Amino acid sequence: MAESTKLTSKDGAELPGYLSEAPGGQAPGAVLLVHEWWGLNGHIRGVADRLAKEGFTVFAVDLFQGKVAKDPTTAQQYMGALDWKQAEVDLRRAAEALRQRRPGTKVGITGFCLGGGIALFAAAKDPDIAACVPFYGIPGDDKADVTKIRASVLGHYANQDDFCSPDRVNALEKKLKGANVPVEIHRYAAQHAFFNDTRPEVYSPQNAETAWRRTVEFLHAKLG
Repeated sequence: MAESTKLTSKDGAELPGYLSEAPGGQAPGAVLLVHEWWGLNGHIRGVADRLAKEGFTVFAVDLFQGKVAKDPTTAQQYMGALDWKQAEVDLRRAAEALRQRRPGTKVGITGFCLGGGIALFAAAKDPDIAACVPFYGIPGDDKADVTKIRASVLGHYANQDDFCSPDRVNALEKKLKGANVPVEIHRYAAQHAFFNDTRPEVYSPQNAETAWRRTVEFLHAKLG
């Protein structure tokens, strides 16, 4: 079982989130994990533990400060109230804390839905992020200029998705390639949130497994 502890910033403050260590605690790379609009729930903690078992130090950030939604209306409210400037600060502090724990550590970021958009947002704001893996999320142009991304990007998107429509995914890919961002986008015959195994109405086991395998291989290649 992955060992879980706390992540503290340079000034000694405990950062809100969930830290999961690779077995033995000697992971060469670290990953920031960003939750969906539901918040940092059991599903996301489980994803953090799975990634840790693959050999990464993983910190699942809590951008909702402990709040977890159980229904879409509440989730929409939490997402709408998110302070993106504060999210940028929180993610940068977490990335710095991960690098500080083991000098030379490369940090990547991944996230789902809202968290997928925030993964791209964070990579656009922090040039030191080495790898970015968004799952069915795209930040609005008012939030981030994705052409500023310096990380390698691996995107996972669903063909049946009203949130991140195929047209928006195509536009994102075109914009990234136009800015010479190293990008690889995979499209799946699935619905939005196809990775979430706690939502049987949309969960697609085969596509989720394919996306997971691609993600783990990509993160090992980019982070060590």
